[in-house]
Amino acid sequence: MKVWIDISNAPHARFFKDIIKYLEAEGEDVIVTARQFGDIHKLLDMYEIDYVSVGKHGVTLYDKLRESTQRVFNLVDIINGEKVDVALSKHSIELPRITFGLGIPSLYVLDNEHALAANKLTLPLCDRIITPNSIDFWKLMKFGADPNTIIPYDGTSELMHFKSFVYNDNVFDDLNLQLNHPKTILMRPEPSLASYLDADCRKSVLSPIVDELKNVANILILPRFKEQAEIFEGIENVSILKPPVDTSSIIKKCDLVIGAGGTMNRESAILQTPVISCYPGETLSVDQYYINKGLMYRSNDTDEVIHKALEFIVHPHKKIDVKTDDLFQIIIDNLYDLAKNGK
Repeated sequence: MKVWIDISNAPHARFFKDIIKYLEAEGEDVIVTARQFGDIHKLLDMYEIDYVSVGKHGVTLYDKLRESTQRVFNLVDIINGEKVDVALSKHSIELPRITFGLGIPSLYVLDNEHALAANKLTLPLCDRIITPNSIDFWKLMKFGADPNTIIPYDGTSELMHFKSFVYNDNVFDDLNLQLNHPKTILMRPEPSLASYLDADCRKSVLSPIVDELKNVANILILPRFKEQAEIFEGIENVSILKPPVDTSSIIKKCDLVIGAGGTMNRESAILQTPVISCYPGETLSVDQYYINKGLMYRSNDTDEVIHKALEFIVHPHKKIDVKTDDLFQIIIDNLYDLAKNGK
C-alpha cells in the first residue's frame, strides 16, 4: 500500500508521527509532504521522518491564495506519478483538492468547525472525514460535507500525541532553565497568523497575565514565531523556549498551563495538568469537551484568568477519569479499507 500524508501545521507532525512509524514498520510505502511553516520541518527532523518540503505559509489573503495555489501545482507533479492508494491529512487545504482531481481515496481528520475558509474548500471533496463527536455535524454539512462520509469518535485529536509518549522528569534540567520560584507556568500565545483568527502577531493577550504572574511563578513561553518571542524578551522570571522541545514532558512537569491557542491546552487536559484557555476566538467544540469534563477552565477576562491561575497553582484539580475511543486504530482501519475498497 502506498500512502500519501500531507503535513501543513506543526502539531500535525506530532499527530501523524506514530501513524507514519506504524505504516513503515508494516512495510507500507509512505510519502510525507510538508510545507515550510513554523516548526514543522524541525519536528519531522527530530522524529526522524523523511519528507518532501513543498510550499510555504502565506500571511495576507493574497499570499495565502497564491501560496496554496502554487503548492497545489507543485504537489500535483509529485503525486501524479506515484500511484498512491490512499491519502491522509489533517486540515490540509491542498491534499483534498489534489486527491479529488486525481481520483485518489482520501481520509481527512478535522477538529476545527470554525476554520470557515479551509472547511469550505476541503470538506466537499473528502471521501471520509474523521471528527470528534463533540462537533455538530450540521455545521460540517453546511460546508458541503456528505453526512455519509463522517466518522465520529469520542475524544479529541490530541490523544494521538501520547501513543508513544515517555515522560522525561528531568526536562527542566535538560533545558538549563533558570527557575527562581517553586511553581512554574507554561504559556502559549495565540495563533496570530491563522486564517481563522484576526490578531496582531506583534501583540499577545498573554502580556498582562505575564506581568502579574511573573512575580509568583516561573513563566515559560513557547512562541509560535520570532515576533511572538520578541514580545516577552527581557522580562524577569520569564524563559522563552526555543522549539523543538519535549512539549509533552514540559506540560506534565509544569504546575499550570495558560494557553491562547488550542492544541497545547487540550494536551494539558489529557495529561491532567491544570489549564486555562484564554483563546481570543470563539470556543471550539473540542475545547468545550474538556471544559465540560472539568479538565479545562476558560475565560477571556484577564483578571479572571489571573485569579484562577493563583487558585490552580495552590489547589490543582484532582485526577478525573476520562474514557475515549482509540483514534489511532480508527485511522489505521479506515486507511486500509479505503486503499482496498476505494470510496
